[in-house]
Amino acid sequence: MQYLGNILQTVKDSNPHEQEFHQAVEEVLTSLTPILKENDVYQHNAIVERLVEPERQIMFRVPWLDDKGNVQVNRGFRIEFSSSLGPYKGGLRFHPSVNLSVVKFLGFEQVLKNALTGLPLGGAKGGADFKSKGKSDHEIMRFCHSFMTELYRHIGAQTDVPAGDIGVGEREIGYLFGQYKRITNQYNGVLTGKPTLLGGSSLRVEATGYGIAYFLSAMLDAKNDSLKGKRCLVSGAGNVALYLMEKLSQFDAIILTCSDSKGTLYCEDGLDVELIKHLKKEQGAALRDYLNEHPQAEYIPVGQYPKDGHQVWHFNGDIALPCATQNEITKKDAQALVDNGCKIVCEGANMPTTAEAHAIFQEHDVYLGPSKAANAGGVATSQFEMAQNASLQTWRPQQVDEKLQQVMKNIFDRVSATAKRYSSEDDLSLGANIAGFERVAQAMLKQGVV
Repeated sequence: MQYLGNILQTVKDSNPHEQEFHQAVEEVLTSLTPILKENDVYQHNAIVERLVEPERQIMFRVPWLDDKGNVQVNRGFRIEFSSSLGPYKGGLRFHPSVNLSVVKFLGFEQVLKNALTGLPLGGAKGGADFKSKGKSDHEIMRFCHSFMTELYRHIGAQTDVPAGDIGVGEREIGYLFGQYKRITNQYNGVLTGKPTLLGGSSLRVEATGYGIAYFLSAMLDAKNDSLKGKRCLVSGAGNVALYLMEKLSQFDAIILTCSDSKGTLYCEDGLDVELIKHLKKEQGAALRDYLNEHPQAEYIPVGQYPKDGHQVWHFNGDIALPCATQNEITKKDAQALVDNGCKIVCEGANMPTTAEAHAIFQEHDVYLGPSKAANAGGVATSQFEMAQNASLQTWRPQQVDEKLQQVMKNIFDRVSATAKRYSSEDDLSLGANIAGFERVAQAMLKQGVV
C-alpha cells in the first residue's frame, strides 16, 4: 500500500540511523493494510502519521560521582509515545546499548502492547546508557538519584508511570522512588516494580515470565495441544527467562537451554531450573558453574557460536522462546530452527526476531506468538500495582496470578479473533498489530486532533 510506504519513508527520513525504530515501525505498518482498506477514516484523520510520532521525546544529562570521586556522565531518555488510552506506561532500561533508536522502538511497541491488555494505559519507554555491571551499590544509588533528579519533573501517578527493565530491578526502582519522594514530598504510585515494602505488587518480578507461559499455553490450547512433554529452547537467564522456565516446568514442559552474556547451557534430558535460579539470583554466578553439579550438561561459550547466529537456536526442540534481547534470532537461526522441526516460536523479549527470520517462519508456517502480545504480563501486573497503590490495598499473590492469567487469555483471544477476522487465523503478529492499532486509533479519533 503506497500510503503506508510513504509514511515509512518519512519515518526513515525524519529519524536517520535509528534502525531499531525503523524495523519496529515497518513490522507494524506492513500489517495494517487490511484495516486501512476496510475503513478510510484512519487515513483521513492521519492516525498512522500521528501514531509513529512520539508525543514527547526527552533527553537529558545524568552526571554522577563514582567511588573514586570522579565525575561520570551518561545520557538519559524518556520517550512518551502515546497517552491516548491512559497515562504513559513503560519501563526504564539501564544498559550501554541504550540509545534513542532503541528507546523509541521500545516505546512504539509499548503503545500497542499496552493497548492489547485492555487496561487504561498509554505507552512510553526510557532509560540510560549506564552500565551497572561492575558498579558498587553506592555508585548505582548515586546514578539513580541523579537520573530521577531530572526525570521527576516529567512523570506522575496520572501522567507517566515508569517501571523496570533490563538493568533496572527492585533495587534501582527503590533508589529512584526514594529520590522522587524526597524531591516532590509525595508518596504515590509513580513507579511500578517497587519492593513490596514500598507498595510493590506480589508477582511483579515473575509476571512477564509467567505471562509468556500463559500466552503460550493459550496458543497450544487453540490447537488442542498442551505444554506437557514439549521440549523448549529458552534464551536468556534474567527474570523473564528464569520465571518462564519455572512456569514451564510446572506445566511439565522440558527446558533444554538457557543463556547469558558468556554462553549457552544445554542438557538433552532437561535443565534443573531451581539450580539455575539459585546460581543466577542468589549467587550471581555464571551458567558455566551449573556443570559443577551436572557434568553431563553442555556449555558453549560465545566464542564458539555459529557465525551470524546464536547457539540456543541450533539444538532440536519443539518450541523456541527468545527471552534475551532484540534481534537475537537471525535468518540463519530461523532456518536452523525450521530444519530441526521447531513449529512454535513465542517471543519473550521485545522484537527478538529479525525481519528476515520472520519471513522464514512465515514461509514454513511456524506458529509465532509476537512479543507485544506474549510478554504483556509485566505491564499488566504493573497496572495491578498502580490499582493497589491508588486504593491503598495489597492483593494476595493468588489474586494477582488469577488476574494475570485472565489478562493473558484475553490478549490471546483478542489477537486470535482479529487474525481470523482478516482471514489469517494463525498470523498472530497481524492480529496483534491490528488489534492494538484499532484500540489506540479509536481513542485518538474520539479525542480529536491532539
